[in-house]
Amino acid sequence: MNRVRCLPGAHPGAANAPIIKGVDAVRNLDLLRDYQDYLRIEKGLRPLTCEAYDSDLKTFAEFIEGRHGVLITAAQHDVAAFLEHLRAHGIDSRSIARKLSCLRGFYKWLLLDRRIHHDPTVNIESPKAWKVLPKSLAEPEVAEMLDRVGRAAAHPQARAVELRDRAILEMLYAGGLRVSEITALTTGDLALDLGRVQVRGKGDKERIVPLGHTAVEALETYLRLGRPHLARISSARKSAGPAARQDSVRLFLSLRGMPLTRQWVWHIVKAVHAAASPHRLRHSCATHMVEHGADLRSVQLMLGHADISTTQVYTHLALGRLKAVFRDHHPRARRLAAPEPGPRLVPNPAKVTP
Repeated sequence: MNRVRCLPGAHPGAANAPIIKGVDAVRNLDLLRDYQDYLRIEKGLRPLTCEAYDSDLKTFAEFIEGRHGVLITAAQHDVAAFLEHLRAHGIDSRSIARKLSCLRGFYKWLLLDRRIHHDPTVNIESPKAWKVLPKSLAEPEVAEMLDRVGRAAAHPQARAVELRDRAILEMLYAGGLRVSEITALTTGDLALDLGRVQVRGKGDKERIVPLGHTAVEALETYLRLGRPHLARISSARKSAGPAARQDSVRLFLSLRGMPLTRQWVWHIVKAVHAAASPHRLRHSCATHMVEHGADLRSVQLMLGHADISTTQVYTHLALGRLKAVFRDHHPRARRLAAPEPGPRLVPNPAKVTP
């Protein structure tokens, strides 16, 4: 096997250090770069999604390198050993299932690209994971949040950021948007005269989301009185490159005229309600719609779920609605009506024995 030549002044044991690990690392990194290009260009995945896949694959690559192998030659027993390694280190079943799903997508790409002849993940079973019900806020809690930001925005001396924050919270709850979808919106995505917005979700899939009257009013006020002040700061920046032009059409801007980040939107929601978050408002939107009788297909289209099984979890949260439907429509669940009072039978005194 190839060995590293001992350099002057180096540790004597370095002469016996194998170089296979360095070669494996280079081969794995080249392969991962090709896969990242595939995910980003052909699949159209978002940068954060690509980063998550890259992180999971690098974890597996390090494990394979420790077994003196490379990603492209991994076998079924390597994948099984990796999953067992994760379990031994206390990784929960949901995280293990996600990493296995990532590996399946990676080796499916290698198979389609004819770089391998056998998928090592074919006969690997995904670990059973408990379904975690999404946490949502009660309707009074959401109403109190929106009332609070509404009062601040309605103040005669309301600033541009207060008008912006109200519009953001109204959209998060009214449309059930993801935080990444909120930050990616542009002014051209809005059709307020029609009461809707065009959203680009996961995988750059576009969908039309309706907005209620209150959300439309909040957006109109922000566009008329709030955003021009923030956009003026944006246009005053010296940079005039493509990035600056792209930033200038973003719907929600910061005090420096820059597009809002996901972390800042999270901070805005937390400042209004400590137990809330952008994703919890999305769950609240779906839960409250189901509780008020919305069908799952409509909720699926509105939230942009690829599979309706993702939307079905909200039926477990709307137990009050399910109980009402059961009582109204199941023949055995209806309460028995009280019998109508009939004529009272009076005993014949002649037949009464002493």
